[in-house]
Amino acid sequence: MIRPGFFDADIIDVDFGEGVRVVRPVNLYGCRIGAGSFVGPFVEIQRGATIGARCRIQSHTFVCDLVTIGDDCFIGHGVMFVNDAFRTGGPAGGDRSKWGATRIGSGVSTGSNATILSVSIADGVVVGAGAVVTRDLLVKGTYAGNPARLLRRL
Repeated sequence: MIRPGFFDADIIDVDFGEGVRVVRPVNLYGCRIGAGSFVGPFVEIQRGATIGARCRIQSHTFVCDLVTIGDDCFIGHGVMFVNDAFRTGGPAGGDRSKWGATRIGSGVSTGSNATILSVSIADGVVVGAGAVVTRDLLVKGTYAGNPARLLRRL
């Protein structure tokens, strides 16, 4: 019988601010998590990602490299951040030069199961559950749908 290699979820080389709370199991490595933030179970935050202060990252969320989340943000359950748009017709693999960065402003709320591509999102934006954000959201408001569209200004 051939046995596969087994790896445990772990916390490696993370820069934690004061008072961060983490519910295991999680996979956090090479990232920064600001003071007073909360990270729920089954979350992965990759190397190079930055989470601001007083954020809530709910369960089953994936935050990839090149994502910066501002302060006082809520990231709902199962939110997926994507840094590879498959511009060459397939995955860029480890070629970081083909990945895009994502910047989430402060005070942003993202509903469960939203997908956020390489975009910028202004302070105070609300992204509805299940939304797919394919373009920058530069006006403070509520966005929903696929692709995400402005429903109302805030």
